[in-house]
Amino acid sequence: MWFSKSWASLCLLATCAVGARAAVEADPEMKSIPLRTHSLAPPYLDSDMSSRWFDFGGDTIIRADQYIRLVSDIPSQSGWIFSRIPITATNWEIEFEFSIAGKGHLHGDGFALWITKERGQPGPVFGHADQFEGLGIFFDTYKNNRPGVVFPYVMAMLGDGKTTYDSGNDGKANELGGCSARGLRSSTVPSKGKLTYFQDKSLSLQLQYKTADTWIECFTVESTDEQPLRMPNTAYLGFSAHTGELTDNFDIISVETRNLYNPVAANSGRAAAAAARASGRGRPPKKKGGGWGWFLFKLLFFAGLVGGGYVGYTKYKQKQRYTGF
Repeated sequence: MWFSKSWASLCLLATCAVGARAAVEADPEMKSIPLRTHSLAPPYLDSDMSSRWFDFGGDTIIRADQYIRLVSDIPSQSGWIFSRIPITATNWEIEFEFSIAGKGHLHGDGFALWITKERGQPGPVFGHADQFEGLGIFFDTYKNNRPGVVFPYVMAMLGDGKTTYDSGNDGKANELGGCSARGLRSSTVPSKGKLTYFQDKSLSLQLQYKTADTWIECFTVESTDEQPLRMPNTAYLGFSAHTGELTDNFDIISVETRNLYNPVAANSGRAAAAAARASGRGRPPKKKGGGWGWFLFKLLFFAGLVGGGYVGYTKYKQKQRYTGF
């Protein structure tokens, strides 16, 4: 349990570096910057047994050398972990490793990833408060009432702060995108998710649970006028889980969050701005002058004023000399 702060930092930087290389390989033009403030890796805690960047509560326990257990394989548990500061990146990617496993043949309820305005507020939606504002990704392991859908089921919901989660139908009325994930529970390979967001453009989720190092697309959603993909101005990253009568262990193993950007597009924008400045666009218009004629007129006018003043002063002095005043 007891690891130094320096060892925690080295582990975290190493995992972020691996994730950054993967993002670059997927799209050579896309670059990434690891966000340490929103990443987690063993031993998770600093030397004083607290986390600088995350808070946790409820029934969550942390085993520093293995996992963050949101809830244990025990009935009626609820736990959460949330970042202390909001995500400031406009385009980001969150890659996380997790584990769902337990002793029983029947299991539930599930866990969730959150990008929400609310932070660390317990409630009935996989351990988080209902009527949330922001994004929820639900890993639902227990089927209530969705005929024709295979569970576990993974789905996204974009909350407006007013809409209630459709728990009776496993979120059917709220689904932004989703997929069935048979074999996700007790997977024989490390289970991972990769959530990618481009501001006002797209949201996509990939899963890895069947074969190591092989990603399966769960969903991709494009932003539209009818359904804009907008996150709250202040949004925190978090995870939560809940068990009822049916139970499981819901563990978070690691989290790697990256800020995504395209340097080619940024350089193109700077080049366009430079070209605009060179051609005179984007600068305040210069005041038009009147040419040499106008300059000569002003020069003569000024000379006349000076000459008139000198003549008047001379006559005044002469008058004083004659009158004696």
